[in-house]
Amino acid sequence: MIERVLALAGAALRLVPALLIGLVALSSESAAARPEIGVWYDDSGQGAVEIYICTENANRLCGRIVWLKEPLNAEGVPKHDRYNPDPANHGRPICGLPMLWGLGLRSDGTFDGGKIYDPKTGKTYDAAIQLAKADKLTVTGYLGMKMLGKSFTWTRAPGDLPRCEGAPPPA
Repeated sequence: MIERVLALAGAALRLVPALLIGLVALSSESAAARPEIGVWYDDSGQGAVEIYICTENANRLCGRIVWLKEPLNAEGVPKHDRYNPDPANHGRPICGLPMLWGLGLRSDGTFDGGKIYDPKTGKTYDAAIQLAKADKLTVTGYLGMKMLGKSFTWTRAPGDLPRCEGAPPPA
């Protein structure tokens, strides 16, 4: 039994350098060198999300809504986070809304372990992203088990895409 525990501990210690390399790689790379960083149209084409290095943790990626095809509701007022389960958040504008956070770089070059918020339903899911091509990003939302999740393809938005009112300046 002790031999098995020692073997498992040794295997875990061998993984630590690879994990540290992944963390250092994200924090030391410039935004231009990390191809996932930038503005992406969501799968519906109705919104765009800016993916950037999180300000509170330079080893993670975050994302916020920066463009909406239809930024105003039927009354001509900017859309708000009305489906959020916390009524205190119903007044938050959709434009500029954080919707992706905590995505950590994995040894295979993908990002996982984060969360994604869907303002159309007010639900939050576990999240992973993977660059499929230079202009295509696979975004997976799941609850616990990624293989049971749902994946969407986001498309890189043009660099001159106008930001909606309330969106912070580019990260």
